[in-house]
Amino acid sequence: MIKVNEFFTAELGSDYVAKFIANKINEFQPNETKPFVLGLPTGSSPEGVYRKLIELNNLKKVSFQHVVTFNMDEYCGLSPSDEQSYHHFMHTKFFDHVDIKPENIHILNGLSKNRAEECANYEKMIAKYGPFQIFMGGIGKEGHIAFNESGSSRNSKTREIQLAQSTIEANSRFFNNDISKVPKSALTVGISTILDNSKEVIILAFGTSKADVVSKTINDNIDSKTPSTFLREHPNVTLVVDKSSALLLHKK
Repeated sequence: MIKVNEFFTAELGSDYVAKFIANKINEFQPNETKPFVLGLPTGSSPEGVYRKLIELNNLKKVSFQHVVTFNMDEYCGLSPSDEQSYHHFMHTKFFDHVDIKPENIHILNGLSKNRAEECANYEKMIAKYGPFQIFMGGIGKEGHIAFNESGSSRNSKTREIQLAQSTIEANSRFFNNDISKVPKSALTVGISTILDNSKEVIILAFGTSKADVVSKTINDNIDSKTPSTFLREHPNVTLVVDKSSALLLHKK
């Protein structure tokens, strides 16, 4: 089941999500033996949420001292220090500005020499800490959640995946619009990893470019062609949209 929360702007939606997460952490009252487990994405959609969470942390309205995080994905072949790696993104956009403990941060290693083992260990680590109290994610234009491209199965787990051409083209904007520089594969959590290990899922979709996939996610048949439709099989999913991304929902 998907609940749609629509806001006039992406900024208002981001503020709502950040405050919601902060409130959930505070209500949970995490401690060293009972951490709050949070799944996190990269990309442009969550940046506003991270800015607001940093602000709330600075104001002492929420602490990440006992929050354990797992990121959705990472490019293969990029070092953590590479400016386009998701390690770098998460540290510069969020982790370096809040009171989270380094040992509580988990991101897949795109330089791993044994990628299958890296992915299997990530699943084991999630099982050790899980379930996720909240898994926050974005949504790609083709309906991919994390790097679960079109064709990904409902029971998929953390694995290496070859990126679709549309994803490579979309992400080339982060590589000086040079498609040749975009990694061709990534390590990603699976659809099952998210849906079967999360108490609550929050998906962000902002802007006119996401209007079509928002409509498909809500209205199309549940099918691996559009992986985001599998979200409807989870009992507690909130899709946070702005006026632009909700455009086709109103037309229907």
